[in-house]
Amino acid sequence: IKDLLNYSLVEIGMLFGGRDHSTVIHSIRKVEETLDVDDELHTRISGIREELNTPE
Repeated sequence: IKDLLNYSLVEIGMLFGGRDHSTVIHSIRKVEETLDVDDELHTRISGIREELNTPE
């Protein structure tokens, strides 16, 4: 969300039930760490990015 839509951490937090920006930062880091070791997650995230970047 942050990369593709250029939302701020506060805006992302609001999308996920009013979470604090520090929670968003922690979640982003956790996903980035997991992407390095989980090929299935990497494939899924890549697919989502492609779909969001493809005009209809």
